[in-house]
Amino acid sequence: MFKIQEIREIIKLVDSSSIDEFVYEVDGAKVKLKKNGVVVTETVAPKKEVVAPVVQQSAPVAPATPAPVKAEEAPVASTTNNDSSLHKIVSPMVGTYYQSPNPDSPAYVKVGDKVGNETIVCIVEAMKLFNEIEAEVQGEIVEVLVKDGELVEYGQPLFLVKAE
Repeated sequence: MFKIQEIREIIKLVDSSSIDEFVYEVDGAKVKLKKNGVVVTETVAPKKEVVAPVVQQSAPVAPATPAPVKAEEAPVASTTNNDSSLHKIVSPMVGTYYQSPNPDSPAYVKVGDKVGNETIVCIVEAMKLFNEIEAEVQGEIVEVLVKDGELVEYGQPLFLVKAE
């Protein structure tokens, strides 16, 4: 089974490269990434022989032009969002943001809470997998940028943290 940090690193490496598709399988666990198809899968199969990583490179494809945002859908600018001294905790994947482990539990963190590098700040559900997101910075939560149950994109800021 891959750790979320390992998957994040693989995503960053594939994203910054010209590779369009990436498949990695080890000890029955498999990660498959497609850049332009926006597919991220992790499969755990019964333990079999270790297969060497397979990298397939496709012809480069021009990046898609984002659709224009309508005025009524434009995000509201935050007063603290423009402060460059604040650290952004971003979503490592596309999925649904949850502030707590279940609806009856309190939120993992709220504005004013102190967090450490390994403090769990939320869950992002992707394809029925609930991924715990860690702060990866030590500091204080200044702002929560998304609402519970909201769909989030890869790289979308979730929290602003005043790093210590």
